[in-house]
Amino acid sequence: MRRVLAVALAVVVGATLLTACASDPAPSDVAVAWAPKGRAAVLVTWKDTNLPNRITIEGVLSESPSYVKYIPAGDPNHWEIPTSAFPPDGNYKVAVATGTSQGGVTSKLTKSAVFDTDGPVRPSAAAVAPQGRGVLIRWSVPVAPQDFTPNDPLDIKGKKTQRYVPMVGRPGQMLKAIGPATTSNRQVIKSIKPPYAFQLRTTNEWSTQIGGQVLGLTSSISGVVPPLAQYSVPIRVRGRVILHQVGCDLENPCTSQRATPAGVPVVVLTQVTPGARWTPAGRGTTTAGGYYDVGVATTGSRPYKITVPVYSKAGMITGTSTSRPGYTKSVVRVASAGFAGGDTAKKAGSMVTISATVKPAMNTIVMLQAWNRQTRTWANLKAMAMRQGQTALAFKAGQPGDFVYRFVIPGAMMFGRPMQGITTAGLQLHVR
Repeated sequence: MRRVLAVALAVVVGATLLTACASDPAPSDVAVAWAPKGRAAVLVTWKDTNLPNRITIEGVLSESPSYVKYIPAGDPNHWEIPTSAFPPDGNYKVAVATGTSQGGVTSKLTKSAVFDTDGPVRPSAAAVAPQGRGVLIRWSVPVAPQDFTPNDPLDIKGKKTQRYVPMVGRPGQMLKAIGPATTSNRQVIKSIKPPYAFQLRTTNEWSTQIGGQVLGLTSSISGVVPPLAQYSVPIRVRGRVILHQVGCDLENPCTSQRATPAGVPVVVLTQVTPGARWTPAGRGTTTAGGYYDVGVATTGSRPYKITVPVYSKAGMITGTSTSRPGYTKSVVRVASAGFAGGDTAKKAGSMVTISATVKPAMNTIVMLQAWNRQTRTWANLKAMAMRQGQTALAFKAGQPGDFVYRFVIPGAMMFGRPMQGITTAGLQLHVR
């Protein structure tokens, strides 16, 4: 009987001790705030009766991170949790309980207010423009998404809650910061030449994002111009533009990449007189594959070269490049040549008028020739004056037969350069 009573008492006493251990008083007034030195850590504070504590982080509709910290009895009732322990873009609470690493949790959890760890808003677009020897880069940032924990203990007041670190990468080099963090939405880089990649490392108290990219590209251009062109007849200048850009990530050196986009502007330049400045003669843009085809009005003989001007658009600025000059020699153009009224059949003894008109409207001496069927050569008939690009000769049709005539127009000088002459096609006349 005594033995049974002793066992019963032991069970009761053990149960009493277990209940007491499992029901230690819970901490109270758990609060979170930013640690004094910047925003690198979250300061957790609580109240208790000088007991050991365990600190954890609980997700609210978010996965709980595996963070546990034990505070010995007698230590101050506060602890700094580094912000890196909180996953970004989630909602969390800090929970404090009584307990040790050996004995486990011996009280109920007391939790802080809910707070979010929303990261910075990534810049959505960046624009770049030349400025002196460098560039001016501006970027915009979308409106921050809805805050589902408004006015939580860790919210930071004010609009400029995130900073931007300007970074530049070049081929074979790592992306690196080129200046201090700023809250401005613009960055002037005083001296920079493409190719390069510009990015913004956007940071706030919780995390970092990369955005606001600008590519500084180099260009190379090839072009072909026709060696001959009839006066005032447009020529086609054709070629290709190849762009070289930089691709970067945070973990590897930047690489060089080739691109042949559509929409790259090209300008055809010409030199009107020897030694004169180069001036635009035509403009166009590339099509898919980087190809271009630009029509250029012609006058006198002159050189042409094609250039990619410095231009910028959203997220890109392209450096200039120029092709080798090509020379196009101008040829006198026959605007019309033939017999008056278009009548190529005449009676013997009637009057015939043969004429020619050329461009440019030049003053010169032209030669009228006739085809000699016996010698099978062209024979000079008459040297004729041409005035304002026009010449004509009236003569009487002789004996019946078939005859062929042509005009030989000599070359000329225009704007200090030679223009090539031309010979009309054979003009056939039937005399009956």
